[in-house]
Amino acid sequence: MPDARGTTLLVVDDEPEMRSLLGDIFSAEGWRVVSVEDGAAAAEAYGRERPSVVLLDLAMPRMGGMESLAEIRAVDPEASVIILTAFVEIPKAVEAMRLGAYDYLTKPFVKDELVLTVQRALERRRLVARVEQLERESGPVGSLRRLMGPSAEVTRLMAQCLAAAESSGHLAIEGESGTGKELVARIIHQESARHGRPFVTLDCGATSESLVEPELFGWERGAARGVEGSREGLLSRAAGGTLFLDELTALPGPAQTRLLRALREGETQPLGGSRSFSVTARVVAAARAPLEGEVRAGRLRQDLAAVLGEMRVTVPPLRERREDIMVLAGRFAEETAMERGRPLRGISEAAWQLLLAHAWPGNVRELRDVMHRAVVRCADVVEPDHLWPRGRRSEMGSSRSSAGGLSLRELAELGAAEAEQQAIREALRASRGNKSAAARVLKTDYKTLHAKMRQYAIAPEEYRPA
Repeated sequence: MPDARGTTLLVVDDEPEMRSLLGDIFSAEGWRVVSVEDGAAAAEAYGRERPSVVLLDLAMPRMGGMESLAEIRAVDPEASVIILTAFVEIPKAVEAMRLGAYDYLTKPFVKDELVLTVQRALERRRLVARVEQLERESGPVGSLRRLMGPSAEVTRLMAQCLAAAESSGHLAIEGESGTGKELVARIIHQESARHGRPFVTLDCGATSESLVEPELFGWERGAARGVEGSREGLLSRAAGGTLFLDELTALPGPAQTRLLRALREGETQPLGGSRSFSVTARVVAAARAPLEGEVRAGRLRQDLAAVLGEMRVTVPPLRERREDIMVLAGRFAEETAMERGRPLRGISEAAWQLLLAHAWPGNVRELRDVMHRAVVRCADVVEPDHLWPRGRRSEMGSSRSSAGGLSLRELAELGAAEAEQQAIREALRASRGNKSAAARVLKTDYKTLHAKMRQYAIAPEEYRPA
């Protein structure tokens, strides 16, 4: 948790005893405490003191907590305000959160819970400040270091992004599943001269083959049986901006041919149409492997690879960025603890060793999922048994202590996630990696299966015959 020494806390309460109690509690924690006795003085005190966190009583004379909250948020829209009240009033709690309160606690409060909530509010405040500073100092590409880590590999990636942003040609982003290729594409778009124009995405792997061309090029009335009206395609919608094609090699052959022609000729027609539209979007295509290998495997046209791969950005896998694993794992753990309201003192040395030794085939997406599950499982320190489902499967539900104090809902979520992963893997194994066939086995649609596979970092290539 963040060090609060010298940090200002504003206490707003009309009861002298409560102001004194809160002052004693947080002074002992290292805070500088400023107190005012009513809501009318709160906004003025906030503007003068600029506290990091505010504890605001709800029921006060002259001006109530809700009005005072609105005035404080008018002074600073990012203010971290925690509401305190003697009565549990759900409608008012909902209204306070809608107005921007960080949290809502009742009196009499549990000291440790109150201190933890204030510490989390301080951490949120500091995170917001760091993000704003990064954005001021280094623009969109500078956010890569915050989002991906401080390693030398990420620094090299930042340089590639800047070079790609200065170029106007089409672009290929190569990198394993879960490395953050769409994030990189968005940052390149934001740094480029096209930043004021649309950024449009198409996940080729999550779109059925029959719908890819209509989505990409649009259609006119009567283009096919059952198609009503007209629709603009993504290539047209991205005019002057960027069209990001995720999982490029999932594009069927006919769609690859049509896209190649559109990029070469600079114009194309919607399905069933005769009037052409100009192709002015920059196409940024993502592939899990180098384009040459995809061409040799028969998944990508060589001439399309030549057009899209003239300039490339390579996103390094997480296993090559050990320094980033440390930073990202800690950040994901803290974010989950804050979101789920769970205590977290840290990650044990043994757990760190496992995290650093793991190959991370699902990369950052897998790491985020693992840390989320680990924080939900643990009592307050992440240990090796909390990291992967199989290590805990025999222990789950045996006792409250072995479950890390989980609620029934959290236990159900974890059990459901593990069962879901197992079912998906078995369906892919039975279908030899065919996602459409696996979706039919699982009685779900193709797009839902694809989203779940991305969530759990499951690659269909693992189940396809060599």
